[in-house]
Amino acid sequence: MKIYQVDAFTDHVFGGNPAAICPLENWLSDEKMQQISMENNLSETAFFVQENEQFHIRWFTPEMEIDLCGHATLASAHVIFNHLGYEKNDITFQYGGGLLSVINQGELLAMDFPAVQSSSTEITDQIGLSLGKKPLSLYKARDLMAVFESESDIVSLEPNFAEMAKLNCLGIIATAPGDSVDFVSRFFAPRAGINEDPVTGSAHCMLIPFWARRLGKSKLEALQLSKRIGSLSCEFKGERVEIAGKAVTYLIGEINI
Repeated sequence: MKIYQVDAFTDHVFGGNPAAICPLENWLSDEKMQQISMENNLSETAFFVQENEQFHIRWFTPEMEIDLCGHATLASAHVIFNHLGYEKNDITFQYGGGLLSVINQGELLAMDFPAVQSSSTEITDQIGLSLGKKPLSLYKARDLMAVFESESDIVSLEPNFAEMAKLNCLGIIATAPGDSVDFVSRFFAPRAGINEDPVTGSAHCMLIPFWARRLGKSKLEALQLSKRIGSLSCEFKGERVEIAGKAVTYLIGEINI
């Protein structure tokens, strides 16, 4: 079985967020896909099966299947466009929440994802313990989003992952205005087996609407400030968001199972 490892939201290997991509002719069992994801030990492994004109996609962390993943979708589109002989300029992915699309714009792959609206919530002592610093404000959707004053606040965070794993959410986004871009972020998800995710497309479904309204602009540039750093070009489109980035192939191999 073929496997590809792709670095997403970067223009060079060893940057961005690595994802393992497994094209399938037929679905494996859930147990087998979870075992492969554990063995890969990356933040996400994506599996997809072509079904007529669409691709059905699923994503697994080393610990669990998740409902939406941006960087592994970008990486899957990169594999389809560059390694599988796909000749169209756009891809439609089917997933549990509906449809996602990716358009090949040359250097950039632009993903159309659902916008996620968030609501303000109480900043508890547990949040401060988890992040090592209390944010200015806190918002909730699937994830929690902690807003800080400056980029330096985001860089200097030293999370307590044991405390963070006790919170009732999939992950925590930490974000602030950027020094050289519109906004910056980091993403932590110890409950999903990922202490810090290098670049998180799905988190930007929540980040883009927030910062578009806060800054009064629809087109935004963003950086995710993990050690690997990811660069994202974003646009707020009401009920949808566009998340665009580059991707590069690191590895092509075979799985023996």
